[in-house]
Amino acid sequence: MKTIFILGIYLLILNILGFAFMGIDKRRAIRSAFRIPEATLFAIAILGGSIGSILGMHLFRHKTKHWYFLFGMPIILILQIALVVLLYFSPIEFNFM
Repeated sequence: MKTIFILGIYLLILNILGFAFMGIDKRRAIRSAFRIPEATLFAIAILGGSIGSILGMHLFRHKTKHWYFLFGMPIILILQIALVVLLYFSPIEFNFM
């Protein structure tokens, strides 16, 4: 398999997880049940699920009053985009399989 295909599947899974975890945590918050730790929500975003986390955050209206989520999630996304652009235009050549 091509490496870019595997990377795409990885990112798709993480974004689905980020989106789902925001919805699950919102439901648990309403029911006063055991919550998903905020560190877990941020970890999913940092590992590549930032778009799904941001979409879930706004769609479910979850964590939107917390400044560190409101600003942190988009900052993570911007840093990830900057990293991809930097690696793409880097003079260092990366060979994947």
